[in-house]
Amino acid sequence: MFSKETYIRRRAELKKLVGEGVIIFIGNNEAPYNYPANTYAPMRQDSSFLYYFGQHRDGLVGVIDIDNDEEWLFGDDIDVEDIVWMGFTPSVTDLAAEVGITKTAPMAKLVEVCHRVTATNATVHFLPPYRFDTKIQIMDLLGIHPSQQKEKASLKLIKAVVKMRATKEPQEIEAIEKACDVGFAMHTMAQMLIKPGLTERLVAGQVDGIARSLSQGNGFPTIFSQHGEIMHGSPSDAVLEDGRLVICDAGCELDDYCSDHTRTMPVNGKFTQRQLEIYSIVEECHDYVLDVAKPGVKYMDVHFAVCRKMTERLKDLGLMKGDTDEAVKAGAHAMFLPHGLGHMMGMDVHDMEGLGQIYVGFDEETRPNLEQFGTNCLRMGRKLEEGFVLTDEPGIYFIPALIDDWKASGHCKEFINFDKLETYKDFGGIRIEDDILITKEGCRFLGSKRIAYHPQELETFMLKNKENKESKGNECA
Repeated sequence: MFSKETYIRRRAELKKLVGEGVIIFIGNNEAPYNYPANTYAPMRQDSSFLYYFGQHRDGLVGVIDIDNDEEWLFGDDIDVEDIVWMGFTPSVTDLAAEVGITKTAPMAKLVEVCHRVTATNATVHFLPPYRFDTKIQIMDLLGIHPSQQKEKASLKLIKAVVKMRATKEPQEIEAIEKACDVGFAMHTMAQMLIKPGLTERLVAGQVDGIARSLSQGNGFPTIFSQHGEIMHGSPSDAVLEDGRLVICDAGCELDDYCSDHTRTMPVNGKFTQRQLEIYSIVEECHDYVLDVAKPGVKYMDVHFAVCRKMTERLKDLGLMKGDTDEAVKAGAHAMFLPHGLGHMMGMDVHDMEGLGQIYVGFDEETRPNLEQFGTNCLRMGRKLEEGFVLTDEPGIYFIPALIDDWKASGHCKEFINFDKLETYKDFGGIRIEDDILITKEGCRFLGSKRIAYHPQELETFMLKNKENKESKGNECA
């Protein structure tokens, strides 16, 4: 939690941006795992509620009545029986005081307030809900059926929240830097552990253990797989095999802010020549972002600059052909890079995505292209501004089903050498990802430590760790 003044200032700015009406922020409740008392733990508060009201306790609703210049925190105080099981929890009045709010009331009073507001035809602002219990709560409070709530959500509030949360304050950047340092520990653990014979699940479990030990936990489910061509490949019981690559995409959440990094590693600690050829392209594209991303530049333009560079290098290997600009215009590069270059990051790993990507990653000038394969997955295209935090995550993937589909239909055959591409069906995929901050004149990586990713550096780190473990093993023997 930041200072009380932070939340007072944020709510004051929000009131100016929205202008009139009543704003309702519904906090999250405990979410049952498989029966009511066995919940996902710890409870994860709604990010926008946290941004303006700062409190993590379940069962809270914040109300900002702009018209009457009032701010309320609604919630029920816990009773003795709850204290027996969960320990002492401050009263709602005390929680409100910590974030500069003087008016509180039990949850039952919120129904009366909402009914009174709707009866006067005052404008009620709420964000699009993403949890089913929140949808039911909105229906009870405002009489809006869940099927209509996304449409009825306040566009004015959405745009105001996006405007404020997109530009990170110095204290937020500091929190993200700390989360990135935990990310460093998570990924170096993977680099130290992996070797032929271990299972994906075992290594991923150790990575997750670092997140749970040094932070609030994972910012998202860890992706760890030798099938790097699967974008969200979950760790399985598959045994790590000599000669293959493995992708680790993992991050933590610390003090309510996330980290998100990806590394691709040779299971045996040494890249083959073919692996190195593809890896070096991704490495070059990843580093190129630092040269071109800066305030005033559209991230969509950065994305396509990376796509052109990738296409040129793939042409050098004989996997692509033809005019580079025409190939990218036709979307031929999406055979190898079917996702966008990156996404906003902050309190959510895909920051504010629940508010609508068209408002988060795009603006009135830059609109998404939802028709072209690959480009339709671009989450961030708008002009960059100082204080934005986003990911830089190019990749090259060889997806057998996609290769077969395009080859059968002849799609982009003038730009893709399908005969050579056939020989890469067993390759997997490579992705390198870091978190970047847009600065006054350019951008920089976040985190005080850099997770090894340059090939020689990565191989040296993995080899040194292997030698250390063997040395210790011999001493024990």
